[in-house]
Amino acid sequence: MTETNRIEFKQELTDTLEKEVIAFLNYREGGLIYIGIDKQGKTIGLVDADSDQLKIKDRLKHNISPSCLGLFDVVYEIKDGLAIIKLIVASGSEKPYFLRKFGMTEKGTFNRIGSASEPMPQKTIDDFFAKRTRNSISKIKSNCQDLGFEQLKIYYESVAKNLNSKFAQSLELLNEDGYLNYVAYLLADQNGTSIKVAKYNGVNRVNLVENNEYGYCSLIKATKQVLDKLELENKTRTKITSKERENQRLWNPIALREAVINAIIHNDYTNEVPPKFELFDDRIEITSAGGLPETLNQEEFFEGVSIPRNKELMRIFKDLDMVEQLGSGVPRILEFYNKDCFKFSEHFLRMTFPIDSEDTTFSGGQIGGQIGGQIGGQIDDAIGGAMGCLNLDLTQRQNEVLDIIKLDSKISRRTIAKQLNINESAVLKHLELLKDKGYIERIGGTRGFWKIKKDKNND
Repeated sequence: MTETNRIEFKQELTDTLEKEVIAFLNYREGGLIYIGIDKQGKTIGLVDADSDQLKIKDRLKHNISPSCLGLFDVVYEIKDGLAIIKLIVASGSEKPYFLRKFGMTEKGTFNRIGSASEPMPQKTIDDFFAKRTRNSISKIKSNCQDLGFEQLKIYYESVAKNLNSKFAQSLELLNEDGYLNYVAYLLADQNGTSIKVAKYNGVNRVNLVENNEYGYCSLIKATKQVLDKLELENKTRTKITSKERENQRLWNPIALREAVINAIIHNDYTNEVPPKFELFDDRIEITSAGGLPETLNQEEFFEGVSIPRNKELMRIFKDLDMVEQLGSGVPRILEFYNKDCFKFSEHFLRMTFPIDSEDTTFSGGQIGGQIGGQIGGQIDDAIGGAMGCLNLDLTQRQNEVLDIIKLDSKISRRTIAKQLNINESAVLKHLELLKDKGYIERIGGTRGFWKIKKDKNND
């Protein structure tokens, strides 16, 4: 691996980090910065990668304007047996980005040219500023300023994060004039946005049999409700072959979840058009408002180049462990479905996942289990209020960690992180929470094992 227009190596954390990040924010494809690798591509490693991660997040938060929160991802990795940091930077929609202390000048604004970060000419700065997107949901004032955020607070508490009295400012829920913005409106306990999940009998939109609406609540809760509904609909089928029966879901669960969350996060809400989900006998269609960003083509889209339309939503969904690394959603979908499943237009993006047409029968046990789980989830939602989780007091990520441990009680933190594609510090956080909640216990030291004290489904 060598330095390119999208890859930068840094042997250690230096004072020039912001310069390189700004250059990638202003570059149409974003980029990757590896810290702990020298210019020749040799892995040097970092002495205290965990501390460096915190320093990076703090520096980028306070030293770069406009805010780049939601546009970068700091990932702990092991390469050649040594700890390094991979900093993923997305192309921003509010160019030009610049160093706050120098302002929007050639001294404070940079662009990526080849494998170097160079000062941006003043004319280019002025051109970018003239084109800067002003009609984003963070700049739109919410029509209602009397908003409650109890659901959002509960979700943050579920991942051991507490929102203080200044959360509206820190989460960028205020516009430039200090009013609650449209991001706040979407995340509030009650709003007028409703996400529809429609079900048709047949392969067209003639015979509507279900029209479910999930909304008038925090977008986080609505997202979880949509995921729960589609999990119920994603039945297991038994494929009959000449040799054996093969069980499979109607749609790949990983791809389906990524598609749902991508559609909700990247939807263009400026025209108050929510994403929609439609179920047919032969397919599911997931449609989000807004085409590709002007600076992103289809090839870059499929490669995972990320230009978040709603960086504030992206940041909050990441905080709540509902999304992984920037730009990982589409490549994950393409592991199971081909590019033909995506349809682009000027105003919409549609993903269509077909159902295998081969002879199959539905698994009654699975259907019963799904229905029972859904009912249980609804009961739990009624009891638990805003949480609405199927697995009681565990987040989806905590359930995944628990499932991995059940398969291998001696598994290492590093291996869990690799399997889930998250950093080790995040794994440690989930392990500590699982221990605090009484689900697991560590027996022995580094050569010990995990003991399951209670199952997530059978307390």
